Amino acid sequence: MTRPVDTLAHPRGPATTSDRNGQGGAQEGPGFALDTEEELLAVRHTVRSATLAAGFGLIDQTRVVTAASELARNAFVHGGGGRLRVDILHRAGEQGVRLTVTDQGPGIANVEAALVDGYTTGSGLGHGLGGTQRLMHEFEIHSAPGEGTRIITTRWAPA
Repeated sequence: MTRPVDTLAHPRGPATTSDRNGQGGAQEGPGFALDTEEELLAVRHTVRSATLAAGFGLIDQTRVVTAASELARNAFVHGGGGRLRVDILHRAGEQGVRLTVTDQGPGIANVEAALVDGYTTGSGLGHGLGGTQRLMHEFEIHSAPGEGTRIITTRWAPA
């Protein structure tokens, strides 16, 4: 069964597709621009709604919202803006939330180093990507200098 994340933000309603493994399904959620501070705030509310729809408890809701906020801010600050898509996943009696963040920024020269706590290219503490990876169950990062960055991360609701 699919449930809408936010039908107002997704006027065509939910769409069901196979997940990457060909098992289960994904309700494709709305995509959001990450070009203004207001859009970053909207991301937090939309992701919270998705975690509620997927049956997450308060602690896991907070984990996913924190991860989404960090990734969205990174795309905004380091990538010059980008997009976030939120999907509710279904597989073998489980539900999850997948976040896909893309930007067309300068890319990450050394992804492995960027995942180590303390690594920063800006004024932050350098805990963002590594912390996000720890908050989520699945984490993929695709980036190269001059080619932008795409991060796909998923958290599954406890059974």
